[in-house]
Amino acid sequence: MKIDILASGSKGNVIALTSGQTTILVDVGIAKTKIEKRLLEVGIRPDHVKAIFITHAHKDHIQGLPIANKYRIPVYVGTEEWKSVKTKVDIDLMYNMNDKRVVDIEGLFTIKAFKTHHDALESYGYVVEAEGHKCSICLDTGHVDTSMIKAMYGSDTYIIEANHEPNMVEVSEYLPSTQARILSHIGHLSNEQTAAALSKLIRGKGEQIYLTHLSTKNNLPALAEMTVKRALTKQSFKAGTHYEIEVI
Repeated sequence: MKIDILASGSKGNVIALTSGQTTILVDVGIAKTKIEKRLLEVGIRPDHVKAIFITHAHKDHIQGLPIANKYRIPVYVGTEEWKSVKTKVDIDLMYNMNDKRVVDIEGLFTIKAFKTHHDALESYGYVVEAEGHKCSICLDTGHVDTSMIKAMYGSDTYIIEANHEPNMVEVSEYLPSTQARILSHIGHLSNEQTAAALSKLIRGKGEQIYLTHLSTKNNLPALAEMTVKRALTKQSFKAGTHYEIEVI
């Protein structure tokens, strides 16, 4: 399974997963034309996208949904998020997604959702399996609970947010209400929270970690990476030997 992270962060999120000539997208948070361009840049034809899975209906995850209408791509989204999506997608392309449903795409992909904790009506992460490879995608969430760990456990690839450093949020120019939202249990993961989750997930079998959705104002790529590496060192795991890590 080929994985391409086409966009990451508060300005937009798009992840492409490809098996053979078939691609699925998790989130489409940048403009339709930009998605088309970035797909072509990594060798993917937009008309080879066979499904779109939405984590939640905030703008940085759904801005490019009109691409579904253009290429007649089915869109899977939590039922409670429909009202934020239905103005962008033809109703006949929309499908309910929940944490009990398993979706098969052309016999190549198996996709299952798991509940996350964000200030949206029905937010999800996704576990995608293809070609014997398991990839877990955990974006906006205020914390990681045991059911999320159970869903993601045993993955070969982890795409997980490392959004902020709490001390930087607290001294930021953001309004107190915005700071409280980010730091809340339905906000975003801090570097330490991400590191703690990965400490429960990584088994040292050569897993690939992608740290994503970093705040440009309240985090530093080197800090996010160092925090995760330090936590995994305590588990006797060394980057480059037991796992690989990249900050997007």
